[in-house]
Amino acid sequence: MNDERNLGEKTDDSGQQPRYEHYQFHEEQGTVLKPSGPSGHRRNQNSFQKKAGATIALAVIFGLVAAVVFQAANFAADRFLNTGKSSVQIKTTDSVDLQETASDDSTADKVLSDSENGTVAAVAQASMPSVVAITTVSVQEIPSFFGYSSRQYKSASTGSGIIVGDNDDELLIATNNHVVDGATTLSVCFIGDDVANAETETVNAGDNGDLNVEDAVSAKIKGTDADNDLAVVAVKKSDIPEDTLNQIKIAQIGSSDDLAVGQQVVAIGNALGYGQSVTSGWISALNRTISTDDGTNSTGLIQTDAAINPGNSGGALLNMKGELIGINSAKYADSAVEGMGYAIPISKAKPILEELMNRETREKVDSSKKGYLGVSLASLTTEAIEMYNMPTGAFVRNVEDDSPAQEAGICKGDIIVKFDGQKVSDGDDLLDKLQYYKSGEKIEAVIARATNGEYEENTVELTLGTRPDNE
Repeated sequence: MNDERNLGEKTDDSGQQPRYEHYQFHEEQGTVLKPSGPSGHRRNQNSFQKKAGATIALAVIFGLVAAVVFQAANFAADRFLNTGKSSVQIKTTDSVDLQETASDDSTADKVLSDSENGTVAAVAQASMPSVVAITTVSVQEIPSFFGYSSRQYKSASTGSGIIVGDNDDELLIATNNHVVDGATTLSVCFIGDDVANAETETVNAGDNGDLNVEDAVSAKIKGTDADNDLAVVAVKKSDIPEDTLNQIKIAQIGSSDDLAVGQQVVAIGNALGYGQSVTSGWISALNRTISTDDGTNSTGLIQTDAAINPGNSGGALLNMKGELIGINSAKYADSAVEGMGYAIPISKAKPILEELMNRETREKVDSSKKGYLGVSLASLTTEAIEMYNMPTGAFVRNVEDDSPAQEAGICKGDIIVKFDGQKVSDGDDLLDKLQYYKSGEKIEAVIARATNGEYEENTVELTLGTRPDNE
């Protein structure tokens, strides 16, 4: 998994220089019965006073005891039950104060106005609490020198993320799909210049995805969209120190629809894995299309000359009001090229991120309980997709007899384009998604099937089975 998506020459995973939420007391008036004689009145009055005094004393004692018990019960619940919900309200980043400028609808005046409205330092100060550093640990398999066996080793990669929302239990962070793709362990470091060292995280990363490193919090992948290179990761609020919760903020979302070439922008990210750093530049072009080194095309991107370095992937591209207008995604790396970075426009990313944020956060399933589909898959080449007008997805080369796929009506030659509401980019992507589903789960899948030369989509329901070798 690469730290950064690059264009131009391909990079390897060795870290070489890349290219491209009381009681109320109710008093009620009663009727007093008078006694027949004065002496009786006095005795009854004394008796009444004594009884009333005793009653009041008992009520006070009862109230004190009840209060102590109530508080003790609350303390025990908070201390031992640990509901995982935080009382801290996460705020949104502040807007940078704008200077008054002459109002004019012309593009030139708009560019000048935005450039003078806020300083880079003000934007950085306002937006830094919403940007995080992400470190992923993946397992690489390397063939032996003689080719008869292979060995596995852990490797770490760094990237960035932006806090874009939260729910009762989780903090939700947007990043690039290529930052988290293939990760077995995922961690997040919040506001501050110091981040956990990638090598330290590699050594301390557990096989179950847990992490025990100072200043780093374990995170889980909530959802991904490989086609648009977007992902959302979730961090449990109960895992975040309260002093950190009081500092971090949710990014203020802007609009990328009205951007103009020449507008000043600020990029913040975990450059080279050293922690948050700030660069500034200008919008060089809009609606750019690039082809990355993994063979995929990305369209409608924002081009900027703000320095985008390895580790900046998934970081924030901001306007001079401190609003998020893009998610940094790629750079053009070549010895003869300078200042060509690319970001996914926030207006394009927002609906995708909202869908991913509403998904259930899943854990990877043990291999013995993992769901089984019963198909052989292939990944389609870009050329084949264009030549035959095929949809993007996992191509079904073969379907096993009596398998969950066959029972659901999936046939050889079908293309699985969605799985449990998630887009499928290719065969490997579907296999990766299957790691989060148990056998016996009912899932809806969308398949595309060629009919008279045209692909038509149909939704099928299937129940994942158990692999034959696990029965």
